[in-house]
Amino acid sequence: MSDNYQPPKVWTWDKSGGGAFANINRPVSGPTHDKTLPVGKHPLQLYSLGTPNGQKVTIMLEELLAKGVSEAEYDAWLIRIGEGDQFSSGFVEVNPNSKIPALRDHSTTPPTRVFESGAILLYLAEKFGHFLPKDLAGRTETLNWLFWLQGSAPFLGGGFGHFYNYAPVKIEYAINRFTMEAKRQLDVLDKQLANHKFIAGDEYTIADMAIWPWYGNVVLGNVYDAAEFLDASSYKNVQRWAQEIFARPAVKRGRIVNRTFGAPNEQLHERHDASDFDMQTEDKRNA
Repeated sequence: MSDNYQPPKVWTWDKSGGGAFANINRPVSGPTHDKTLPVGKHPLQLYSLGTPNGQKVTIMLEELLAKGVSEAEYDAWLIRIGEGDQFSSGFVEVNPNSKIPALRDHSTTPPTRVFESGAILLYLAEKFGHFLPKDLAGRTETLNWLFWLQGSAPFLGGGFGHFYNYAPVKIEYAINRFTMEAKRQLDVLDKQLANHKFIAGDEYTIADMAIWPWYGNVVLGNVYDAAEFLDASSYKNVQRWAQEIFARPAVKRGRIVNRTFGAPNEQLHERHDASDFDMQTEDKRNA
């Protein structure tokens, strides 16, 4: 790598570059190996990892179960993206983009595939009739913020998070560029939350479930170890909201599903039954 890098006329793939994710990043799509995805006992089959994008869906499912929606019971299978599980033929069949999370709903014939985390949240909200306002204005405002997240989070994760935390070299221009954008986004949220209890108003919705795993985790210091660098404590309204969401029991459960890092008691590699939270976290499994 060079400070004076000049792009060639035609880019070619250098497999030796890419930093922390060099072993899984590639410029082509499709499967690299044949493997059938497992199917458990519940109609909803989730294939995921406990990253912010994965947490969105498991939080949503746990919130639905907390409301008494028994049809939202699910199996959550671990997809180890560092080992390339997302490039199996079975996973690509559910999500041709090879990104977690991916959902297959076996309550329909044929089973319905749903990929992209925002699409999964919207699918579940419409299927079960919760966490998406029924009135047009409330629904629209919720979708405004859901799509805001889908467009904004890549700047926070793939931009700021990557260059601040994961890139093999610290590039001042890149860090400054994406820090500026991350702080601008936090300011957008802070101003919105100054006049609203939740992101889209006074009602807890899929907008909160989508945004919290990214921005809530950042300001609480749970990802990138960047809260001090971003002066996260200055975003008082985001801090209030982030802490209130974090205190929800369903969020505490959902955020640890398919999680493979952090404290062992906050790692539930796979979830197939509600009792798994008491019996199958890594601290219990290794006791």
